[in-house]
Amino acid sequence: MAEKPNIPVLPWPAVATPTPDEVYQGESDQKKEYALWLESALRQSENFKKPEALDRIRVLDCTSNMVIGHWCSSLFSEKGAEVIMVEPVGGDPLRKLTPFGRKEYMFKDTHGGAVGARFLTEARSKQSITLNLETAEGRELLKKLAVQADVIIENAPPGDWDAKGIGYRQLSQLNPRLVYCWVGQLGQWGPMKDRPGNLDPTAQAACGFVHGTGAPKSFGGTPTRSGWWMCDQVGGTSAALGIMTALVYREKVSGRGQFIEATAANGVIRILDYNWGWYGMDGSIRPRYGNWDLAINIYAVNPCKDGQIMVGGGHDRLWFRIWKTVGKDQPALEQHIIEDPKLKVVTDRLPHYMQVETYTTLSEWFKDNTRYEAETKLQAEEVASGGVSFFDEVCETPHYKYRGHMEVIDDQNYGPVLIGSSAFLGYRTPGRVKWIGRPTGQDNDDVYRRLLGLTKADMDGLKGKGVI
Repeated sequence: MAEKPNIPVLPWPAVATPTPDEVYQGESDQKKEYALWLESALRQSENFKKPEALDRIRVLDCTSNMVIGHWCSSLFSEKGAEVIMVEPVGGDPLRKLTPFGRKEYMFKDTHGGAVGARFLTEARSKQSITLNLETAEGRELLKKLAVQADVIIENAPPGDWDAKGIGYRQLSQLNPRLVYCWVGQLGQWGPMKDRPGNLDPTAQAACGFVHGTGAPKSFGGTPTRSGWWMCDQVGGTSAALGIMTALVYREKVSGRGQFIEATAANGVIRILDYNWGWYGMDGSIRPRYGNWDLAINIYAVNPCKDGQIMVGGGHDRLWFRIWKTVGKDQPALEQHIIEDPKLKVVTDRLPHYMQVETYTTLSEWFKDNTRYEAETKLQAEEVASGGVSFFDEVCETPHYKYRGHMEVIDDQNYGPVLIGSSAFLGYRTPGRVKWIGRPTGQDNDDVYRRLLGLTKADMDGLKGKGVI
C-alpha cells in the first residue's frame, strides 16, 4: 500500500480572519452599527455564555450503519440535549468508513483507537455507550434506559424491535412520555418495507432524485446520485422536526409521547418541488438538464478560465445586464445576442436551441476570464454570480471565517479537528459543539451508573458476558 503523501499543510486558517475594521471599511456609521449589533448577538465565540435550549431533553440514538439517525440526533446535541449513542458492542460499523479505505485518514484517539471522519463529525457533543440488544439482558437494560429518556431513535429492520419486545408498543407502556422515532430509507410499512440493504444511494434512486440529476443523454450524461449522503440528511432533518413537534405537543397538549417515522425517500420526495404538479398536469417527467435550468435562462454553472462559475439571470433586466458586462470586453458577443429577436424575453429563451445559443456565446467570454474576474465584472452590474469553490478555498473564504462557519475543536480525545460549526445562530439559545466525539463505549461507566445505578461489579459482569 502506498504511503500517504507527505504534503505540508498550514494550520487553519492559513490566512488570518479579517477584523471588523477591515470588513466594514467604507460603510456608513448607521449601516455599520446594525451589522455590529447583530454580531454581538450572534457571534459563535459567545455561544458558551448562553443557555442551551434543550438541556432538559435526553435522547437515546440507537441507530447504526446509517447517517440518517446520527444526523438527526446531532441537531439535538448541538442545541444542548443530552444525546447518548447506544452502539453495538465493538461500535457502529460507520466508525470504520474512511476515504479509499486508508486508515491514515482516520482520527486516532488518545488510546490509539481510530474512527473515520464521516462518523466523527456526527458524533459531536454526544456520549457513547455500548449495548448488545441481541441478548435478553441487553434488552432489559434498554427498557430501563428508555424509562429515563425523552426520545429514542432506532433504525432496525421493520418490526425487529417490536418482535424483541422493545418496540414503541412495549416501551410506551413503561414510559408513556417517550417520543419514539424510527428512521430509514423506505419505511416500516408498505409493499417495499422488507427490501434489504436500503441505504442512502438506493433511497436517492428510488424517489426520483437521481433520474433528474446529471447531464442529459444528448450530452452523453447519465443519472448521477449526490456525492453527499443527502437523503440521510434531508430525512434526518424531517425526523428532528417531527420529534420536536411531538415534544412540544407532549408539553403543551397531551402529556404523552408518540410514535414518529421519517424516511429518507419521503424527505426527498417532499423537496422535488414542482415535479409532482407538472406530472399530475399532463404526465410530463422533468428531464435531466445538467447545469442548465428548465425555467430560467441564464441560470447555470458555466466553464471559465480557471474552473466553473454560477450566473443567475432570473428576469429580463438581469439578462441585459449580463450581456452589458460581456459587451465591455467583447462588443460583438453582446450585439450577437441582443439583436436576436428570439432572445428578447425569458420565455422565448427557454427552448433547447436558444439555451445552446446563449451558453455557447457566453462561454466565449468566460474562457478569457477567471472566476474572480468574471464575478467582479458581473457584480459591478449587480448580477448574482459566484465561482464554484474548491474545498480549500471555502475554508479560507473571509466571509465564512469571519462568521464562524468553520471552527477547530481541540478535543480531549482526538486533538484539534476542523469542523463545520453548528448552523443554529441565535441571540438567546444558539447551537454549539462541545466536543467532536467519543471513543466507543467511553461513557459506559457514567451512563449506566448515573442512570441505572449499576455497580462496578455489575458492569464487569455485563462486559464479561458481551452485553456491553
